[in-house]
Amino acid sequence: MSRSARTTSEPVAPTAIRCDLGRLLEQRDMTLTQLSALVGVSVTNLSLLKNDHVRAIRYSTLEAICRALDCQPGDLLHYEEEPR
Repeated sequence: MSRSARTTSEPVAPTAIRCDLGRLLEQRDMTLTQLSALVGVSVTNLSLLKNDHVRAIRYSTLEAICRALDCQPGDLLHYEEEPR
């Protein structure tokens, strides 16, 4: 299946990279809507990132989120080794 034929209802393959966006937003008393306005990324796409439903993130998006949340990429993403 081509990338363009992929639908949003298809599950994303699990990855050991986890996103701590929810925790960072809570610490900063900020909503996804507020972050969306600051970084120019849709609430839907930020929600997918927050809930670990993405396989990739653009560096420009990562940079914008880090700037808005005053954090480092390592504060936002971490590696969680899956149980064996």
